[in-house]
Amino acid sequence: MSQQDEWNKLEKYRTRFIQEISKNMYLYGINPSIGRLYGTVFFANEPLTLDDMSKELGMSKTSMSTGIRNLLDSDMVERVWQKGVRKDLYQTEEDWYKSFSSLFVNRWRSAVDDNLEAGAQMSRALEELYEQTADEKLKEAIEIDRTKLEKARSYYEWLGRVIELFENGGIFDIVPKQE
Repeated sequence: MSQQDEWNKLEKYRTRFIQEISKNMYLYGINPSIGRLYGTVFFANEPLTLDDMSKELGMSKTSMSTGIRNLLDSDMVERVWQKGVRKDLYQTEEDWYKSFSSLFVNRWRSAVDDNLEAGAQMSRALEELYEQTADEKLKEAIEIDRTKLEKARSYYEWLGRVIELFENGGIFDIVPKQE
């Protein structure tokens, strides 16, 4: 096998891995094209500019800018500085645990807060309706809904404590990082 064939195999293996990463990025709320961008930056041997990324992926610089901003917001990539280079350079965050924790915390904290607020609003509305009605069957239905909302509130408060484990790093005392 020629040296070129060996290099081509390496690229093929990388491409296959990048495809798997991009296919599964939806789990983190990231679309596949941004997943491909992440994979490209991950396998780069040095930090990349938006121009480098655009050339590598055959996508517009605007798309690269939007994608890299999403990855920056998710703590999956970081902006780095190199002497003599005027353009912004990017590389993947080396601590995948940090990236996952940041993604998990940001997405789940928002969902938990939204669901707790929606439940509180519904509880207040149910309280008001309960006080206004004389319909005993409606009151029974309201009580059933209140019980369900209380169970939901308990769950979301528990999930909030799980999120806190990621925020404060306590999760790694329970499930240590693998080095």
